[in-house]
Amino acid sequence: MSQQGTSSVKDVVDTLEDLAESEDEVTVGDVTHTFGGHGFGPLMLLPALLVITPLGGIPIFPSLMALLIALVAIQLILQRDRIWLPKALEKRAVTDEKVQDSADRLRPVARMIDRVTGERLTLLVREPAPSLAAAVIVLLCLTVPFSEVVPFAAILPMAAIAILALALTVKDGIWMLVGLISSAGALFGLYLWLA
Repeated sequence: MSQQGTSSVKDVVDTLEDLAESEDEVTVGDVTHTFGGHGFGPLMLLPALLVITPLGGIPIFPSLMALLIALVAIQLILQRDRIWLPKALEKRAVTDEKVQDSADRLRPVARMIDRVTGERLTLLVREPAPSLAAAVIVLLCLTVPFSEVVPFAAILPMAAIAILALALTVKDGIWMLVGLISSAGALFGLYLWLA
C-alpha cells in the first residue's frame, strides 16, 4: 500500500460522501477498499473523525472504530503493503444517510483543517515517526472502551488520534508534534479520570 498523503482532508470527506451516494449502506470494507490506495493515514483519520460527529454517541460505535483504527495502526507498525481486516468487521455497516450527515458536518471542519496544514517539517513524518505515531494510536485506542462509559467521552482519545492521523495523511510534521503532545494530554486526562 502506498503511504503517499492525500492532497487534503476535504478530499477524504468528498470520497466518503461519494461512497455514501453510491450505496444504501456503507460498510467498513467499502471504506477500507476506497481509501486503501491513499495510505494508512485516511484509514485512521476517517474513523476518528466519525466518532467526533454525532455517530460517536451510538453505543459501541467508538469501540468499533477504535478496533478498526488499532488494526490499521498495527499494520502500519508492521509496514504491511495491504490492509487486512476480519470479515466480521468488514461487513459492519452504517446507513448512507448517517454517513452523508456526518460528511456534511465534517466538510466545514475539513476546509478549516486544510487551511492550516501543509507539507512542513517532513522529517517528522518519515520513518520511524509513522511507526511511533501508530504505537501511540494503538495505546489511545485501548482507552476508548473505558472512556465510552461516559457518552461522548471517547472524543478525547479520538481527537488525539485524528491529529496524528491527519499528520500522516497530509505529511505535516508540525501536526505530528501537536498530535504527540495532545496524545500525552489525552492519556494523562484519562488516567486522572479513571484514577
